[in-house]
Amino acid sequence: MLFLRIVAVCTNFDLYKMIKIMSRAIVHIDMNTFFVSCERLTNSELNGIPLIIGGGERGVVASCSYEARKFGVRSAMPIHMAMKLCPQAKIMKGDMELYSRLSHDITEIIQEKAPVVEKASIDEFYLDITGMDKFYGSYRWTDELAQRITKETGLPLTFALSVNKTVSKIGTGEGKQKQNLEIPEHLVQSFLNPLSIRKIPMVGQKTFELLSRIGIRTIRTLSEMPAESLQQMIGKNGTELWKKANGIDNNPVEPYTERKSISTEHTFSQDTIDVLKLNRILQGMVEKLAYQLRAEEWLTSTVTVKIRYANFDTETKQSRVQYTSADHLLTQTVTDLFTKLYQRRMRLRLIGVRFSGLVRGTYQIDLFNDTEEILSLYQAMDRMKTRYGFDAVMRCAGASFKPNNKDEILKRKK
Repeated sequence: MLFLRIVAVCTNFDLYKMIKIMSRAIVHIDMNTFFVSCERLTNSELNGIPLIIGGGERGVVASCSYEARKFGVRSAMPIHMAMKLCPQAKIMKGDMELYSRLSHDITEIIQEKAPVVEKASIDEFYLDITGMDKFYGSYRWTDELAQRITKETGLPLTFALSVNKTVSKIGTGEGKQKQNLEIPEHLVQSFLNPLSIRKIPMVGQKTFELLSRIGIRTIRTLSEMPAESLQQMIGKNGTELWKKANGIDNNPVEPYTERKSISTEHTFSQDTIDVLKLNRILQGMVEKLAYQLRAEEWLTSTVTVKIRYANFDTETKQSRVQYTSADHLLTQTVTDLFTKLYQRRMRLRLIGVRFSGLVRGTYQIDLFNDTEEILSLYQAMDRMKTRYGFDAVMRCAGASFKPNNKDEILKRKK
């Protein structure tokens, strides 16, 4: 693997002086085509061929190899569209248990060496190694860590070293399949300027189209716009976008802590034996927790239902499930568990649901059996919940559950 250091001279000194960047050393590590690499690790016959991780003709692409990307295949693309672009591709159902285990191995290696680590997702990490250059050399240290990860796990990766999280993340995107990058502080703007505004992490399709209509397609043009104008165009994120275009990002690397479970309980003001009511409330609980899983990018593998009778006897029952954050899958499991658990036909004073065995991942990752229509439905519902509140849109069956500070207890266990 070749390693490239950018040594060009920054020409925009006036802008550089105006927006002085903090002198930090931030690394972004991206495990290249992580799901594909994991599968190839266990089956060498998959090497060198177009490979798509996903499921079903009406499903979506969870990940794809570089060989498939050459034909235009991308993550979250419908499988049927991907197969039209690359009919010779091999489609495989994902193995989240394998991906989670290897991600855990990578995390342990990084945490053993790096002073501050943020696990941004199942396959990407931010490291704050500020000050390392005084003792060892930040680039050399990161290079040796990368080599150790690949040697011990067999998985390829790309890293970029720069002054903040935004520039480092853009750097890994530019370095994939070619070289790792070091982008020193005085070269940040010259590195960013020629790139498309699509490279900025917070620029989605709608923002890109809006800015393109007025001729803003490169980061240089965006950085030269007045911040106030951007804010008027796209709202409160305008100033933040201007900062990123100018290489400014003071967000810290957040130390990584793993959430073990997420749960909610409902205590009745009057003990009840109404099974229909109990099932409706359980469905509302599932919808609430599943939305929180997706919002925080978690998938669960273990579902537990808890009941407490009027005489305070407490019973629980749990079940293992394929990693998911989908309401419709989790609701069925919770309903089945409750039916098996509630046998005494005594009044209940409390019911609860807990999701545990969590791993990082988004619902797109979990769509190995579901359709693009279901994906679109969840994305639309989550956008409405995020903007207008959880109660803005709910399934009718779960509408009986109204979470509040008194009835709901969300537990975060480290």
